[in-house]
Amino acid sequence: MSVLRKVAIAVVAIVVVAAVVSAGLALVLVRRPLPAHDGAATLDGLAAEVSVVRDERGIPQIYAASDADLMRAQGYVHAQDRFFEMDYRRHVTAGRLSELVGANEAALAADQVVRTMGWRRVAEQEWELLSDETRALYTAYADGVNAYLDGREASRLGVEYTVLGMQTTLRDVEPWQPVDSIAWLKAMAWDLSANYEEELGRATALRPLGGDVARVEELYPDYPYDLNAPIIPTAPENPAPENPAAGTPAAPASAEPASAVTDARGAVQALARTADLLAAVPVLVGEGPYAGSNSFAVAAEHTGTGAPLLANDPHLGLTAPGVWYQVGLHCTEQTPQCTFDVSGFSFSGLPGVVIGQNAGLAWGLTNLPVDAMDLTLERIYEDGTYLRDGARVPLEMRRETIEVNDGDAVTLSVASTEHGPIVSEVLPATGVAGTVPVPEGAPPAGFSGYAVALQWTALQPGRSAEAIFALDRAAGPDDVAAAAALLAAPAQNILYATAGGDIGSQAAGRTPVRAAVPDVPVPADGSWPRPGWDSRYDWQGDVPPETMPAVRNPAEGYLVAANQAAMPAGQGPFLTNDWDAGYRAERIRELLAQRVGAGDAVDVDAANAIMVDDASPFGPALVPSLLQVDVDDDFVAEAVDELRSWSAEGFPTATDSAGAAYFNAVWTAVLQLTFADDLPSSQTPDGGSRWLRVVELLLEDPQNPWWDDRTTVNIVEGRDEILRQALVTARQQLTNSMGKNPADWEWGQIHQLRLEHPVLGGDTVPDLVRRLVNPAPVPVAGGSSVVDAMGYDAAARDALGRTDFSVTAGPSMRMVVDLADPDASTWVAGPGSSGHPGSPHYTDQMRAWARGETFPWPVTRAAVDEARADVMTLRPPD
Repeated sequence: MSVLRKVAIAVVAIVVVAAVVSAGLALVLVRRPLPAHDGAATLDGLAAEVSVVRDERGIPQIYAASDADLMRAQGYVHAQDRFFEMDYRRHVTAGRLSELVGANEAALAADQVVRTMGWRRVAEQEWELLSDETRALYTAYADGVNAYLDGREASRLGVEYTVLGMQTTLRDVEPWQPVDSIAWLKAMAWDLSANYEEELGRATALRPLGGDVARVEELYPDYPYDLNAPIIPTAPENPAPENPAAGTPAAPASAEPASAVTDARGAVQALARTADLLAAVPVLVGEGPYAGSNSFAVAAEHTGTGAPLLANDPHLGLTAPGVWYQVGLHCTEQTPQCTFDVSGFSFSGLPGVVIGQNAGLAWGLTNLPVDAMDLTLERIYEDGTYLRDGARVPLEMRRETIEVNDGDAVTLSVASTEHGPIVSEVLPATGVAGTVPVPEGAPPAGFSGYAVALQWTALQPGRSAEAIFALDRAAGPDDVAAAAALLAAPAQNILYATAGGDIGSQAAGRTPVRAAVPDVPVPADGSWPRPGWDSRYDWQGDVPPETMPAVRNPAEGYLVAANQAAMPAGQGPFLTNDWDAGYRAERIRELLAQRVGAGDAVDVDAANAIMVDDASPFGPALVPSLLQVDVDDDFVAEAVDELRSWSAEGFPTATDSAGAAYFNAVWTAVLQLTFADDLPSSQTPDGGSRWLRVVELLLEDPQNPWWDDRTTVNIVEGRDEILRQALVTARQQLTNSMGKNPADWEWGQIHQLRLEHPVLGGDTVPDLVRRLVNPAPVPVAGGSSVVDAMGYDAAARDALGRTDFSVTAGPSMRMVVDLADPDASTWVAGPGSSGHPGSPHYTDQMRAWARGETFPWPVTRAAVDEARADVMTLRPPD
């Protein structure tokens, strides 16, 4: 044997041994934080023993003799299974992420934004508004978390701490505080209320479109009431007044007129800075057009059981671990001291059950996209003042110090106006300039520039933290309405069904009233950034909770809420102009109407089948036009034949569908070819329901200027030419990625769920760690605006510049509640209940979830005991 060969063999042997040692060490480290789910533990503060019964998927059902003990135990089990997730969230919501992950540009940017908005400061103010009982329950929850933390070093709480400790100084884990839980509500509100994106989108698109406001509004079409019914499909018998505000205030004598669109370089620079800035906040729940949900309730006469049924699947960001934690909170006996008997879906770090069922009620939540945010342009002066109705008013100033792990602290100066914090000054200017709608007239001497302030309902202290407990204890429609009145942010639509036979819908969330402002170039309804120096644009209070859209027991016998418009046009208070376009909701209504019309019961199995319906609304809207295009290339025509077959099948988006793969590639190409030449890159279409409505309307106008590609010389393209190019482009793309034969293409090959850990899942983390914390990709059906809403971003590109069809958000859980038999209910929450990558429960629901399957949901004590796999007893100290 040659010396060279001996050396090569020795090197290989060393590498193999090192890999085995590394894998073994990694296995030890990843298993070190796994908690015990059986046996006994002592928990300070308990008044009596608590039993925690877990099933084969590690889902706990907690039994205690008092509300306080239930919350202590919930805090304990949340910390057992999800503490790093909780700790990460509280660092984000306090603007202290840099303390956890070290000197990181993205973390620092996030801290600066969150500190500027002051999430933690608002949470501390909200703590003072809560009732004594609510504060006691949040305190008990925090005590339970801290009981688990006591005596455990960070490496026993999460493998993430071990990995971070290799890169930064690992600090002692701080005790949990009740305000840490309340601050999490701000993150929820932020992700689910980000309608500032529409404001920025309109303003950003205005310059490249030559200041044509009407053309910008073509990209934000009105809700199609004639196609897709609102949540409340017919006007209520006693409708609330359209505008509950008391009149429109007169313009101040010193107010400047707002009668033209003016070139305002500084204003656009401020808006551009704001767009970059707000994107820096980590997504903790979901964002954009994909932070939606489906829910439907069916009356007893259509279920075949004598009781109603309720289904819900919130569409949120999908990560590992998942956003939801399944749990049950049960009093061993109902007494004045013990009032909970509820199970469902909780957020780790937050006491109570957010969505679920109790003995009398089942409820689900869907995002209600009220216009809860306004961006206000502010005129700032060198002396630290800003303009209000012709007078200069001092800016409110404060300083924030951001600690950086193993780095120098960063000091941040935060300025606020009457409307809210100035959010445009945290990141450097981008240098973008253009036109935005601002009042005419040169600013007075001393003007230093424009800034953008954020006015947002969630920055006004409220009592949302109490709404969770109110829902957990609710028994009927009036209780739901009372809980809804407490929920300030995020705004939600509560769909419910009761054991007494009611079904209903109740809108909840603080919603500003806006006054009409005459003679302005754009609406003063919150859809565009507004001039902060003119008080005529100011909010006029809040919509009273009792006038928010609500309905009980509609004549149809079912209700559907899927982020569509809440009420018929012109009915009720103004909430927003930017609804989801309603395609998911209308498809669910169609499926329910088919069963009801045929006399078929809508049972649990039928409800689960509806939630995973994969028919695409894009197909019937676009495919007929595509099939009318002349295609003279046999290579492309071979792919077009797949669209014909797909149409005949009903436009399914199953994982094995060749037609779905080709159509989605065509759809993204249509968007790129139609809009890329007109819009800045920040406004590249994401392919959601709004864009489907935009293209639907454009298809009716073959020579609309949007079809023309401005980059071609002496050629004016129309609709058919763009559609033809899209067919060709998509054919080439899929040939390169999946082969020459279109019959071999499969949607699931390119449409996959790739869950990523929020801290350790990225490319900067060693591959071994990523493989430990990121589950293997799985093919999934569905798509954007499909009922099975596995959405992707049509603007995303992979490393080769091709459209990336990876799922960005989807059904974060699915549940169906049978009010006739709670134990007949079903649930699933991908990927699993545990936040520990070494736990079998980290991903044990993922495959079932991806296939659209659910698990039995034991609710009664008998069913819980039958499903028992582990029992832990929590005892008070001797």
